[in-house]
Amino acid sequence: MAHYRAPDSKREQFRRYLEKTGVVDSLTSVLVALYEQPEKPNNALEFVKQHLNSGGQSSADSEALQQEVIHLRQRCARLVEENKELKSRLNEPEDGASTEN
Repeated sequence: MAHYRAPDSKREQFRRYLEKTGVVDSLTSVLVALYEQPEKPNNALEFVKQHLNSGGQSSADSEALQQEVIHLRQRCARLVEENKELKSRLNEPEDGASTEN
């Protein structure tokens, strides 16, 4: 009979591990979100993957990150323009410079 209890014990340990690490809660949340979708997605697996990849971030965290991305892209564009301007200034001949040999 000990032979049959070992697998149950391992299963129970694994179940506790999944609960302790938050896997059960994450899966439950994603499946509830899928269930509550008024129109079910064509690819349920893709839906689950996308929602699991969110890493449990709140919508406020996601919004803050999206705003930061927008800000950084704008800053990058400004710096690219500034870089072009500075390079063109470097390549311009200086006013009043003579080229005597």
